[in-house]
Amino acid sequence: MPFLSFLRENARWLAGGFLLTYFSSFGQTFFISLSAGNIREEYGLSHGQFGTVYMLATLGSALTMPRFGQIVDRYSARTVALIIMPGLAVATVMMALSTHIVLLVLSIYLLRLFGQGMMGHLAFTTIGKWFAAQRGRAISLAAIGVNVGEGVFPLIFVAVAGVIGWRNSWLAGAAILLLVALPLILTLFAAERRPRSSDPKIVATRTRDWTRGEVVRDPLFYPILICTMASPFIGTTIFFHQIYLVELRGWSLEVFASSFAFMAATTVCFALVSGYLVDRFSAVRLLPVFLLPLGIACLVLGGVEQQWSAFVFMGLLGLTYGFSSTLLGALWPEVYGIRHLGAIRALAMSILVFATAAGPGLTGFLIDLGVSYPLQIIAMGGACFLVAFAMVFVSAALQERAVGVAG
Repeated sequence: MPFLSFLRENARWLAGGFLLTYFSSFGQTFFISLSAGNIREEYGLSHGQFGTVYMLATLGSALTMPRFGQIVDRYSARTVALIIMPGLAVATVMMALSTHIVLLVLSIYLLRLFGQGMMGHLAFTTIGKWFAAQRGRAISLAAIGVNVGEGVFPLIFVAVAGVIGWRNSWLAGAAILLLVALPLILTLFAAERRPRSSDPKIVATRTRDWTRGEVVRDPLFYPILICTMASPFIGTTIFFHQIYLVELRGWSLEVFASSFAFMAATTVCFALVSGYLVDRFSAVRLLPVFLLPLGIACLVLGGVEQQWSAFVFMGLLGLTYGFSSTLLGALWPEVYGIRHLGAIRALAMSILVFATAAGPGLTGFLIDLGVSYPLQIIAMGGACFLVAFAMVFVSAALQERAVGVAG
């Protein structure tokens, strides 16, 4: 089968991309928020105050990304991994040992920069450059790493923290990064991927290689950014305040944690489906549809108090995540080329990280003001439908421009 042949011929690079996104979990909101209750208790922080701390640290990482992220255009994937993975391990140690609010902010800053920011950035940029006609399929296989992490790590962390404590659990994470993850990825990325005779041929190049300066001046870049911000903004917000939502609804935390596994399974399935669809129809054509399931998910979670709504939300969120992880990984090289892909993705990632910073801080502030959290979730769903409608016109404009370049 062609797909099995594709996996066999490219196993080392696909596995490396998968492991990068999988171990980025230590810097993802869903993982950090598992310690939110302990952190707020030990530091005496309200929901809004911890949300502000998280927002400031994440904003710092967003401001660092545009310049720091360019290293993936200058150095090999192996070299960049050798820089960022020890950095992520240091951040996990700082989280375990911090006793002052300043150290807490710094540890979250480093977790977000090296984990959510650079690990995913390295994975998607290198895969985007190494593959062309099969880019969607390759990115989908790399992208599911973080989704597998979402399904596995919450259950493991809750179990381990119950035995050795939440701080020691972070120390265990650092050991895993240095002793398991780093050696594996360095081995897999020992050689860069080169074009093969078996690679599908691309009939024509449909875009030129834009510089980052040109991208910033492109009016279509900004509505695309708004679209890419929606799912991380919403997903991060829900994950960050998951303890508050569970307490508000009187749900079981263990049952809610199990819904992450359902989301991960859904995400993996639809990531693989979307990889085929992106290669078949293009990422640009799929822009108007991938936020629709997330809009429905928010309406259900915000409007239904029974705990089954969490599973509906997670399933639909997984559908959108599955599409977005692949679609957004393939979108930037498809629209702007690959020569300056690292610099362009670093800029886009900084905006995405900004969205993940703004969500918890803004919603935490509104919670402290007494604004209904379920009502906020419903409003997020409405925003998804508005953005999806706008993407109909943006997608048409991008397709028209691509035809003009090809012609």
